[in-house]
This record gives sequence, C-alpha cells and structure tokens, in this order.
Amino acid sequence: MYDCIIIGGGPAGLGAGLTLGRARRKVALFDDGTNRNRVTHESHGFITRDGIKPHEFKGIGLKELENYPNVSYFNKTIIEIGREGNEGNFIVRTRDNEEYVSEKLLLATGIQEMFTIESIRSFYGKSLFSCPYCDGWELRDKPLLILAEKEEHVLHMVKLIYNWSNDLMVLTNGKELSHEGMQELAKHNIEIKIEKIDELIGEAGYLKGVKLESGEIINRTQGFVAPTYYRPNYFAEKLGCEIDEKGRVMTDPRCRASQKNVYVAGETRKPIPSSLMIAAADGNKAAVSINTDLTEERF
Repeated sequence: MYDCIIIGGGPAGLGAGLTLGRARRKVALFDDGTNRNRVTHESHGFITRDGIKPHEFKGIGLKELENYPNVSYFNKTIIEIGREGNEGNFIVRTRDNEEYVSEKLLLATGIQEMFTIESIRSFYGKSLFSCPYCDGWELRDKPLLILAEKEEHVLHMVKLIYNWSNDLMVLTNGKELSHEGMQELAKHNIEIKIEKIDELIGEAGYLKGVKLESGEIINRTQGFVAPTYYRPNYFAEKLGCEIDEKGRVMTDPRCRASQKNVYVAGETRKPIPSSLMIAAADGNKAAVSINTDLTEERF
C-alpha cells in the first residue's frame, strides 16, 4: 500500500518522486522508458545541466531517489488503472500482471509526437528538431528547412526560427498557403515549396536532402518540423477526469484533476511540449499538493 503511485519517470515524475520522498511518503514510481526525449542527443536550457544527454539526466534523477528508501522505482509498463469503489484507493496493474495499490495517483506520462511523413522519425532528434529553444543555438546561421503543413504552424515556426537563422526554406508537403501568408514570407526572402515530398534522403539519422515528387532534390541537411502531439495512453479519460475540447486535462492551480485523488503534472496536463525545467517544476508543484492533501486528511 503506497501513499502515491507516480506513472511516468520523466522530469515531472522524477521531480515529484524526489519531493514526496523527502516528505517521507511511501511512493512507487513506474516508467517504461518511452520518454519523448529519448531520441535527443542533448537537452538544453536546464541551468546546471545544459547540454546533458537525456538518459544521463534520467540516470542522475534515479540515483538521487536511491537516497530515499521509501521511494520504489519499477521499470514496468502500466496497462490498467482501477479504483476500489467510486473514490477509493487506486489499483494499478502492470503488463506482467502485478498489482499495486495507492491512496493518491499522479499521472506524468508525457506526450508523444505524430508526423504526417513517418520517415521524419528516422532523422528526429539528430538532424530534424521541433524546438528552437532546445536546438536553435546549435543550428544558428545555417541553411535550414522548416517542414510544416498548416499555415499557422508555418508562420509560427518561421517567425521564431528566424531569430536563429534567416536562411530558411519552407516545405508544406502539398498544402497551399494563403496569399497573405505567402506575402509575409516573401517579404523576408523565404522560399516556399508547396509540392508534396517524395522521400527524405539520409542515413543514421542525418539528413542529406529532401526529394520532391517532381524529382527535385532540396540539398539541406538540418531543420525543424512541426509535429502534432497526443497522450500515448488514456488513463485520465478512463478515470473520468474532465478533458476540454483541446485535449487538456482540466486541473486546479495545484494540479488536482476533477477526479478525487488524481493529480496530473508535466506535458500530460496539456498535450503541448515543455522544457525539462518546466516539467520538473510542475512535478514539484504536484508533489507539494499531494503531500499537503495527505497531511490535512491524516492530521
């Protein structure tokens, strides 16, 4: 019987585990190694850890949790979550058919990317990236591709990335832009290719070029993409948590979901990406809420 089960061992889950461990709570942290940044060579923007490899960051976090014997880490996949009654304890079942019980539940499973061109995955995290705050410095002043299909994504990415490099080429994979959108990019001499993409050329994750359906080869080797994002599991929905029309799990300012004793932290709350630092801070905030609620309920 645990005070809290945390599902997800990214920065939000690790941060929550550390805070709850130091609060002397009995915690079970579950993670199956499917974190979104596992394909990234380096993570940036976390003060004192700028440029750290994601697996190293995670390893340091898990090592720190070893100082707290009341925190247990399980490298297991959760496949089902149930409750004892409508608002009773949570029963968590793993893929190997083991069950764990807790009073509180923190969902910190993060999100995953979807690409309309599946082969982008082969280059993602090595030569194609999604976040200029994370990787823009390394690509500064280089000729870059921007692969985006929706006009709002095209304009957002172009305006943002122009800060790091003004040598940009936009590929929309067959999607037309409005006359106003085309004019806005033309003002900054940004070339746009509307034609559909035939294939991405390269090896070992490093792009050599992009072949269009006409046979034209775009000889650019790095750039940014605009994925869409989704939660890889539906635990929040299955537990009956309120979800808004944009897919955000509705919480109060203290990370409490609409279902009693369910808390949500990090990218799981709203399916958009966040930095390591923001996710870790959100995990800390959720852990303080959990500990405060346990304290008030048991005093």
